Amino acid sequence: MKKLKEELYEIIFEADTWEGKLFDIILLIVILLSVALVLLESVSSIQENYRQLLKVSEWIITGIFTIEYVLRIIIIRKPFRYIFSFYGIIDFLSVIPSYLSLFVIGSHSLVVIRMLRLLRVFRILKLTRYTQAGKNLALAMWNSRAKISVFIFFVTIIVVLVGTLMYIIEGDAGGFTSIPRSIYWAIVTLTTVGYGDISPVSPLGQFLASVLMITGYAIIAVPTGIVTAEMIKPTKKNNTQVCPECLYDLHDDDAIYCKKCGSKLNQ
Repeated sequence: MKKLKEELYEIIFEADTWEGKLFDIILLIVILLSVALVLLESVSSIQENYRQLLKVSEWIITGIFTIEYVLRIIIIRKPFRYIFSFYGIIDFLSVIPSYLSLFVIGSHSLVVIRMLRLLRVFRILKLTRYTQAGKNLALAMWNSRAKISVFIFFVTIIVVLVGTLMYIIEGDAGGFTSIPRSIYWAIVTLTTVGYGDISPVSPLGQFLASVLMITGYAIIAVPTGIVTAEMIKPTKKNNTQVCPECLYDLHDDDAIYCKKCGSKLNQ
């Protein structure tokens, strides 16, 4: 049994073997199919004509994810660490909506059932686990968290200051009825979205808006540059080993022990 658990761990949690790679590919296909089903179910004509097919397909996919979820709990050394991890919660959300819909009965609760079933779209978050590019992007964003936090703080200061100034300059006449509403306008303008529901009418307000628009073009490129700089750093990304103790999976190619908790990795 111990040997079987080790083999299953190698297949499900890692991708060093062809079985593990095949498992990841199959899961990728199933995840994409499940998300496609959610999208198709929202089209009334498809829902009416292919209701039974969609229902059967959904339960088959739910069964696959259920088996995967149970196997992960069984073969992991510390089940609760996995269950309450990010991916553990996502895996749980992948299976629970279909089962909950069986117990929510009654015409008055159809809206609730639909909302529960729409939670299945969270399965798309499982994609990052099975793609190396997704891991690289997640790592780059994590390494950039300090710089991005400072950037967001700086942008927040700008929109609060500009929003307050526009509230003083324009007032109710231009639709700037409160500082929060003016801050909303500043955010929309800074991101170059420009809904047009609020707009300045005074020359001074229009000048300030123009400055904010030009600033927006420069600011939008900042987080992209920060993350890109992290992504192009030379790092080793070929190791797919997942620590059996803490589930950390960003190890160097020559790693023997987990760099986070020190446990020995499966070789």
